[in-house]
Amino acid sequence: MPRIQQRIALLGSTGSIGTQALDVISRFPGEFTVETLVAGNNIDLLTKQARQFKPDSVVIGNIDQYQQLKDNLRNTDIKVYAGHEAIEQVVTSSTVDVVIAAIVGYSGLRPTISAIKAGKKVALANKETLVVAGEIIGKMIRESGGSIIPVDSEHSAIFQCLAGETGNPVDRITLTASGGPFLNWSAEMLKKASPGDALKHPNWDMGSKITIDSASMMNKGLEVIEAKWLFDLTPEQISVIVHPQSVIHSFVHFADGSVKAQLGVPDMRVPILYALSCPERLKSDFPRLNLNDYKSLTFIEPDLKRFRNLRLAYDALKKGGNMPCILNAANEMAVRAFLNEEIDFMDMPDVVEYTMENCSYSMSSDLNFLEVTDIGARETAKNYINKLDKKR
Repeated sequence: MPRIQQRIALLGSTGSIGTQALDVISRFPGEFTVETLVAGNNIDLLTKQARQFKPDSVVIGNIDQYQQLKDNLRNTDIKVYAGHEAIEQVVTSSTVDVVIAAIVGYSGLRPTISAIKAGKKVALANKETLVVAGEIIGKMIRESGGSIIPVDSEHSAIFQCLAGETGNPVDRITLTASGGPFLNWSAEMLKKASPGDALKHPNWDMGSKITIDSASMMNKGLEVIEAKWLFDLTPEQISVIVHPQSVIHSFVHFADGSVKAQLGVPDMRVPILYALSCPERLKSDFPRLNLNDYKSLTFIEPDLKRFRNLRLAYDALKKGGNMPCILNAANEMAVRAFLNEEIDFMDMPDVVEYTMENCSYSMSSDLNFLEVTDIGARETAKNYINKLDKKR
């Protein structure tokens, strides 16, 4: 009996995860088909993707580019939409089976929520969704019958290690971190780090925002918060270890003293494929791990003095309420300012800490309140960035 193709809506199709997801989909034409492609601004690449994969519809987030995209696809049967409301609507379609949520940052929150409310299976690459609104998302999943399968390599590793362990108590988990390009840089050297330096990740091919987050270890901090909601853990049950080789993607420590780890080459296509196919594993031609290629696997405690963002993320998680939302908003503003060379690398945690200390804290997890929090935190961070920029 022939298998039924899974129909996929891909949010963030022109980004790093999106393009790798399309590579995965192209290798398994009998398993997956693209129903909808969504991008923010990259109209040229979106047009190329649409012509190759021939989805039912495409959506461009920037409404100013709607007419150009429509003109680009005028000789096709592809439906063209634009704007954030359209993005939220297409993921609820009855013709969509799986939503790959790969829009970077806070802007991916609303579409992911729409997909979950519609009971969809969500392959989640947008960690900010759970960072900002983890409690809300958990309630929605229970009510809608939807599901989240993590795409991040670390959370995918934990997810895979927990397979078949229903009912077996977990002591804790350990998320691995590569250490990024600045693992061996001193604090003095970090003060002079440029955006170009920070974008040279030693192991992973990622977008600019995630790569900067990796360099500052904020990416790992966001993953700690995300793990709390994905796996129902306390902050004390989540630890981080720096593993420069990026071979072991994370560990689960069980109550009996056993430890499970998931290993593989640093290739995001592997966790993307698993998120789409699980609980099955489809045979792929992706590179295989050969431990003979590694003289040793090393592990180092993270330095929370040089990489304060990781400590700040733990602080936000422990405080709860809207504090992770404040942390995320401030970090997005700080990363943008650093990439624009308005602030220095070591200014980024200062921006985050200042914003956390100067925004109104509340235990409320209401979505509308979190949106107000996000706006206020960005304004607070922007004002502080302007002060830092003037001092340079």
